[in-house]
Amino acid sequence: MKKILSVIVVSLLVLCSGFAQGSKASSGTNGKAMPYKIGIMTATVSQAEEEFRVAQAMKVKYGDMIIHQTFPDKAASEQETTISIALSMASDPMVKAIIFNTANEGTAAAMDKVRQKRPDILLLAGVPNEAPDVICASADLVFHPDVANMGLQVAEAAYKMGAKTLVHYSFPRHMAQPLNIARRGNMKAACEKYGIAFIDGTSPDPMSDAGIAGTQQFILEDVPRKVEQYGEDTAFFGTNAGQQEPMCKAVYESHALYPMPDNPSVFYAFPGALGIEVPENEKGNVAFMKDAISAKLALKNMNGRMGAWSAPMHTMFINCAVQYAMEYCDGVFTNRADYDEFTKIFSAFAGGDVSVRKYVDINTNKQYDNFFVVLGKFITF
Repeated sequence: MKKILSVIVVSLLVLCSGFAQGSKASSGTNGKAMPYKIGIMTATVSQAEEEFRVAQAMKVKYGDMIIHQTFPDKAASEQETTISIALSMASDPMVKAIIFNTANEGTAAAMDKVRQKRPDILLLAGVPNEAPDVICASADLVFHPDVANMGLQVAEAAYKMGAKTLVHYSFPRHMAQPLNIARRGNMKAACEKYGIAFIDGTSPDPMSDAGIAGTQQFILEDVPRKVEQYGEDTAFFGTNAGQQEPMCKAVYESHALYPMPDNPSVFYAFPGALGIEVPENEKGNVAFMKDAISAKLALKNMNGRMGAWSAPMHTMFINCAVQYAMEYCDGVFTNRADYDEFTKIFSAFAGGDVSVRKYVDINTNKQYDNFFVVLGKFITF
């Protein structure tokens, strides 16, 4: 009898030990126990659908290993809420990394508060809305699209598409911003190299009295005028989000060229401009969107006349940031801002070499060793 009781007691102890171990590990993909969790903060679905859906896809892929929270819609005026959300994630001892993408106002302050309580947590900031010196002082690693060198990429893409003219739409407020100035300068210089006529086009500022509607109406009317003036082999680029959908639509109808939007994603401008209906089960599906865009362009003999990045910006940034955080937590590398690992992960995801460089401040020429800027792989549809 004593022997039977001993076996029962030992069995119960083993079971209890198993439950205790289970409480210390998160459930990852296929129910596999994971030794850590990763937090992701994105905009809400109404503010930035692509990044929200990518984060949700990460949760589906990795299960409870991923914690997904969202910034408040009015992040600039609700920074205390951002801090509170970040601290709530950091209060879980299994959270070993937090990714902020897009890193809205208040991210640096939130990181500082997290750092005070949990210095072990890896803190990553994608597409920050705060000044480089502010966010770089708080984050372990910051990453952003390479806006300045995108000017070279747009001009090269236009050249490969056969452009004879490139129209660059902007307005004074945007052209007072250093990165926009640098992108335009690079674009103009590259156009001169390729023998492409560079034309400045000024559209109404969407923050002026005309509003977004005024900007969009101008673009819809002016693109056909420019095509009539310069011919169908005219490429168009705009610096503002409000310009993109009407520009894409007008280019499509005018049989002109659209090398890429300012945010070179297949999810950006194309669906609305081309009238692409996206089923609920295909939202966030890059392959579906590429095929749908190509099919629409084929209807007007427009294949090869529009382009984007092979991997949409936010899709690439969040997927790669999660992979980077996992490899760091797994001990694959120890440098929190590892340039070589970052470049390897991003290039593999994009399906080819991705240009990565350390950010150099346009105004001060200061190089930030923990701020990497990314130029994705260009494709045509």
